[in-house]
Amino acid sequence: MVVTKSCSPIKSLRLYYDATVKFCAKYFNKRDRTVDQMVQAARSGKQNIVEGSVAAGHSKEAEIKLTGVARASLEELLIDCKDFLRTRNLEEWTIDHPYTKRLRELNKQPNANYQTFQKAVEHEDPAICANSIIGLIKVTTYLLDKQMQQLETAFVEEGGLRERMTKARLSERDRQKPGFDKKDEKDTNDPKE
Repeated sequence: MVVTKSCSPIKSLRLYYDATVKFCAKYFNKRDRTVDQMVQAARSGKQNIVEGSVAAGHSKEAEIKLTGVARASLEELLIDCKDFLRTRNLEEWTIDHPYTKRLRELNKQPNANYQTFQKAVEHEDPAICANSIIGLIKVTTYLLDKQMQQLETAFVEEGGLRERMTKARLSERDRQKPGFDKKDEKDTNDPKE
Protein backbone atom coordinates (compact mmCIF):
# COMPACT_ATOMS: atom_id res chain seq x y z
CA MET A 1 0.00 0.00 0.00
CA VAL A 2 1.13 3.53 -0.67
CA VAL A 3 0.81 5.76 2.35
CA THR A 4 0.14 9.44 1.90
CA LYS A 5 1.27 12.16 4.28
CA SER A 6 -2.35 12.80 5.21
CA CYS A 7 -2.70 9.25 6.56
CA SER A 8 -2.15 8.47 10.20
CA PRO A 9 -2.62 5.38 12.31
CA ILE A 10 -5.56 7.11 14.04
CA LYS A 11 -7.27 7.89 10.74
CA SER A 12 -6.78 4.40 9.32
CA LEU A 13 -7.88 2.67 12.53
CA ARG A 14 -11.44 3.84 12.00
CA LEU A 15 -11.39 2.23 8.58
CA TYR A 16 -10.17 -1.22 9.57
CA TYR A 17 -12.23 -1.33 12.78
CA ASP A 18 -15.53 -0.48 11.07
CA ALA A 19 -14.70 -2.81 8.19
CA THR A 20 -13.91 -5.67 10.60
CA VAL A 21 -17.18 -5.29 12.51
CA LYS A 22 -19.21 -5.32 9.29
CA PHE A 23 -17.18 -8.17 7.80
CA CYS A 24 -17.70 -10.36 10.87
CA ALA A 25 -21.43 -9.60 10.95
CA LYS A 26 -21.73 -10.58 7.30
CA TYR A 27 -19.57 -13.71 7.08
CA PHE A 28 -19.66 -15.33 10.53
CA ASN A 29 -22.35 -16.62 12.84
CA LYS A 30 -22.57 -14.10 15.67
CA ARG A 31 -21.99 -16.94 18.17
CA ASP A 32 -18.74 -17.93 16.46
CA ARG A 33 -15.77 -17.29 18.76
CA THR A 34 -13.85 -15.94 15.75
CA VAL A 35 -16.16 -12.91 15.68
CA ASP A 36 -15.24 -12.01 19.27
CA GLN A 37 -11.55 -12.55 18.59
CA MET A 38 -11.46 -10.49 15.40
CA VAL A 39 -13.56 -7.62 16.72
CA GLN A 40 -11.58 -7.60 19.99
CA ALA A 41 -8.27 -7.54 18.08
CA ALA A 42 -9.55 -4.64 15.95
CA ARG A 43 -10.83 -2.82 19.05
CA SER A 44 -7.61 -3.45 20.97
CA GLY A 45 -5.55 -2.06 18.10
CA LYS A 46 -7.79 1.00 17.88
CA GLN A 47 -7.93 1.66 21.62
CA ASN A 48 -4.20 1.22 22.17
CA ILE A 49 -3.39 3.63 19.36
CA VAL A 50 -5.68 6.21 20.95
CA GLU A 51 -4.37 5.55 24.48
CA GLY A 52 -0.79 5.76 23.20
CA SER A 53 -1.52 9.13 21.63
CA VAL A 54 -3.02 10.39 24.90
CA ALA A 55 -0.04 9.05 26.87
CA ALA A 56 2.37 10.83 24.52
CA GLY A 57 2.08 14.04 26.50
CA HIS A 58 3.23 12.34 29.67
CA SER A 59 5.38 9.35 28.82
CA LYS A 60 7.17 8.31 25.66
CA GLU A 61 7.75 4.92 27.27
CA ALA A 62 3.99 4.37 27.74
CA GLU A 63 3.32 5.58 24.20
CA ILE A 64 5.88 3.13 22.82
CA LYS A 65 4.41 0.23 24.83
CA LEU A 66 0.81 0.99 23.84
CA THR A 67 1.76 1.44 20.19
CA GLY A 68 3.50 -1.95 20.36
CA VAL A 69 0.37 -3.56 21.82
CA ALA A 70 -1.70 -1.99 19.03
CA ARG A 71 0.72 -3.37 16.45
CA ALA A 72 0.47 -6.87 17.95
CA SER A 73 -3.35 -6.73 17.96
CA LEU A 74 -3.38 -5.78 14.30
CA GLU A 75 -1.02 -8.64 13.50
CA GLU A 76 -3.51 -11.01 15.18
CA LEU A 77 -6.34 -9.54 13.09
CA LEU A 78 -4.25 -9.84 9.93
CA ILE A 79 -3.66 -13.54 10.61
CA ASP A 80 -7.40 -14.07 11.20
CA CYS A 81 -8.21 -12.46 7.84
CA LYS A 82 -5.59 -14.57 6.08
CA ASP A 83 -6.97 -17.68 7.80
CA PHE A 84 -10.45 -16.75 6.55
CA LEU A 85 -9.15 -16.74 2.99
CA ARG A 86 -7.06 -19.89 3.37
CA THR A 87 -9.77 -22.02 5.00
CA ARG A 88 -12.23 -21.10 2.26
CA ASN A 89 -9.72 -21.64 -0.55
CA LEU A 90 -9.91 -17.97 -1.51
CA GLU A 91 -7.02 -16.12 -3.08
CA GLU A 92 -4.91 -13.71 -1.05
CA TRP A 93 -3.97 -10.83 -3.32
CA THR A 94 -0.35 -10.32 -4.23
CA ILE A 95 1.22 -6.88 -4.40
CA ASP A 96 0.75 -6.96 -8.20
CA HIS A 97 -2.91 -8.00 -8.15
CA PRO A 98 -5.13 -5.47 -10.00
CA TYR A 99 -7.34 -4.97 -6.93
CA THR A 100 -4.30 -4.34 -4.73
CA LYS A 101 -3.29 -1.64 -7.20
CA ARG A 102 -6.80 -0.18 -6.99
CA LEU A 103 -6.61 -0.09 -3.19
CA ARG A 104 -3.32 1.80 -3.48
CA GLU A 105 -5.03 4.34 -5.76
CA LEU A 106 -7.86 4.78 -3.27
CA ASN A 107 -5.39 5.17 -0.44
CA LYS A 108 -3.67 8.04 -2.25
CA GLN A 109 -6.81 10.14 -1.92
CA PRO A 110 -6.03 12.91 0.57
CA ASN A 111 -9.27 12.60 2.55
CA ALA A 112 -9.84 8.86 2.24
CA ASN A 113 -12.44 7.61 4.71
CA TYR A 114 -14.70 4.60 5.17
CA GLN A 115 -16.87 5.61 2.21
CA THR A 116 -13.77 5.60 0.00
CA PHE A 117 -13.28 1.88 0.70
CA GLN A 118 -16.91 0.93 1.36
CA LYS A 119 -17.52 -0.75 -1.98
CA ALA A 120 -14.52 -3.04 -1.37
CA VAL A 121 -14.98 -3.82 2.33
CA GLU A 122 -18.74 -4.43 1.97
CA HIS A 123 -18.50 -6.28 -1.37
CA GLU A 124 -20.60 -9.42 -1.93
CA ASP A 125 -17.43 -11.41 -2.69
CA PRO A 126 -15.86 -12.42 0.64
CA ALA A 127 -12.39 -12.54 -0.96
CA ILE A 128 -12.65 -8.87 -1.90
CA CYS A 129 -13.83 -7.95 1.60
CA ALA A 130 -11.11 -9.90 3.40
CA ASN A 131 -8.32 -8.74 1.07
CA SER A 132 -9.46 -5.12 1.40
CA ILE A 133 -9.35 -5.36 5.19
CA ILE A 134 -5.91 -6.97 4.93
CA GLY A 135 -4.81 -3.97 2.85
CA LEU A 136 -6.15 -1.52 5.45
CA ILE A 137 -4.41 -3.42 8.24
CA LYS A 138 -1.13 -3.40 6.30
CA VAL A 139 -1.36 0.37 5.84
CA THR A 140 -1.99 0.85 9.55
CA THR A 141 0.84 -1.47 10.62
CA TYR A 142 3.19 0.29 8.20
CA LEU A 143 2.27 3.63 9.76
CA LEU A 144 2.66 2.20 13.27
CA ASP A 145 6.10 0.83 12.38
CA LYS A 146 7.16 4.29 11.17
CA GLN A 147 5.70 5.88 14.30
CA MET A 148 7.54 3.35 16.52
CA GLN A 149 10.84 4.17 14.82
CA GLN A 150 10.29 7.88 15.46
CA LEU A 151 9.24 7.29 19.08
CA GLU A 152 12.25 5.10 19.80
CA THR A 153 14.61 7.63 18.25
CA ALA A 154 13.05 10.46 20.28
CA PHE A 155 13.23 8.36 23.45
CA VAL A 156 16.93 7.61 22.92
CA GLU A 157 17.74 11.25 22.10
CA GLU A 158 15.52 13.00 24.66
CA GLY A 159 15.00 10.36 27.33
CA GLY A 160 11.78 9.65 29.11
CA LEU A 161 9.74 11.84 31.41
CA ARG A 162 11.39 10.45 34.57
CA GLU A 163 14.85 11.18 33.21
CA ARG A 164 13.91 14.74 32.29
CA MET A 165 12.25 15.30 35.68
CA THR A 166 15.29 13.91 37.53
CA LYS A 167 17.59 16.15 35.52
CA ALA A 168 15.42 19.20 36.28
CA ARG A 169 15.24 18.27 39.99
CA LEU A 170 19.03 17.85 40.25
CA SER A 171 19.57 21.11 38.42
CA GLU A 172 17.23 22.89 40.86
CA ARG A 173 19.04 21.35 43.86
CA ASP A 174 22.37 22.56 42.49
CA ARG A 175 20.91 26.02 41.99
CA GLN A 176 19.72 26.17 45.61
CA LYS A 177 23.12 25.19 47.07
CA PRO A 178 24.99 27.95 48.93
CA GLY A 179 27.59 29.64 46.77
CA PHE A 180 25.74 28.96 43.54
CA ASP A 181 26.28 31.84 41.17
CA LYS A 182 23.52 32.28 38.61
CA LYS A 183 26.01 33.38 35.95
CA ASP A 184 27.71 29.97 36.30
CA GLU A 185 24.45 28.27 35.27
CA LYS A 186 24.45 27.04 31.69
CA ASP A 187 21.40 27.76 29.60
CA THR A 188 20.31 24.29 28.50
CA ASN A 189 18.10 25.84 25.85
CA ASP A 190 20.99 27.72 24.25
CA PRO A 191 21.44 26.22 20.76
CA LYS A 192 25.17 27.10 20.83
CA GLU A 193 25.81 24.66 23.66
